[in-house]
Amino acid sequence: MRFRFDILARDGAARAGQVATAHGDIRTPAFMPVGTAATVKAMTPEAVRESGADIILGNTYHLMLRPGAERIARLGGLHDFMNWQRPILTDSGGFQVYSLSGLRKMDEAGVTFKSHIDGAEMHLSPERSIEVQYLLDADITMAFDECTPFPATEEAASTSMRLSMRWAERCRAAFVERPGYALFGIAQGGMYAELRAESAAALKNIGFDGYAIGGLAVGEGQALTFSTLDATVPHLPDEGPRYLMGVGRPGDIVGAVRRGVDMFDCVMPTRSGRTGQLFTPQATLNIRNARHADDPRPVDAACRCPLCRNYSRGYLHHLFKAKEILGSMLATWHNLTHYQDLMAALRQAIQDSQLDAFAAAHEARASMGDIEHL
Repeated sequence: MRFRFDILARDGAARAGQVATAHGDIRTPAFMPVGTAATVKAMTPEAVRESGADIILGNTYHLMLRPGAERIARLGGLHDFMNWQRPILTDSGGFQVYSLSGLRKMDEAGVTFKSHIDGAEMHLSPERSIEVQYLLDADITMAFDECTPFPATEEAASTSMRLSMRWAERCRAAFVERPGYALFGIAQGGMYAELRAESAAALKNIGFDGYAIGGLAVGEGQALTFSTLDATVPHLPDEGPRYLMGVGRPGDIVGAVRRGVDMFDCVMPTRSGRTGQLFTPQATLNIRNARHADDPRPVDAACRCPLCRNYSRGYLHHLFKAKEILGSMLATWHNLTHYQDLMAALRQAIQDSQLDAFAAAHEARASMGDIEHL
């Protein structure tokens, strides 16, 4: 089984396709639930699959610290370790190291940082990041990069991007080719169109199996996100999957798909679920609000998830007020189902050449206001 991306339909810049990997196929556009520490929080692997997910995301930084990549390898790799026999993409650890701020020191060789767990000094280089992802047995390995902060001057963004491109070459050299496995490069360059084009050209010259757009979802807002995609995506190879890292509001996903992006990840649906925020086609519902206490309705009557099929808003409100774990589980299951149904609808709209109409209807529903008053 070789890694392969087949484009099955197009609608403008958008593509509906299928990615073949060593552990199965991924329907695109795809949303990857985040399983940072070898678990999608508040979910079993079976529940994640039932929500409609084809692939999940794990994280190099967190797993190398605990329980350790070598230990996971001894226990059969990440698929066996967490009982997820489907595709896995691993983030290289670059974003987590970026978020350590004053606890890290970066140079050409890589990044030296202190573990947030026990304060031990650690070093993560492009080569070590690739090695850790190999030990984890990730179907899709991400190149190690520096996430350019926002805002950043053009000079700072240029320096950061070019360092990431030099690291990308080292990642390509360190990657172990195997049937069904892939290495993705990451385009950087801040919010500067010329730097984004330069980064995309450098990645294309090195040669990767897929291409990610990094350095977004760092506080720039939707307008800048979309303009940066407009400046980046046309320069990425058409034949590889395109992955927008960390961007996950439904409206952002729809806009990015229209611009030619194929893959997404974000903690938003799981994190929101654990805090009682539930996504619906019309609005985000806060189940903690007192007005839900006596409400017999489901969160979303059209939703297929176990929460909406079997439980009322009043019951879910009670679970959150009582701080019962089941509340987080049901809310997370609902949110992930909502996201996967959105991706399925996007795939169908592309196949039917109806994406513009779908996007307009999605935006109109989202502007209707609080579903509780509909």
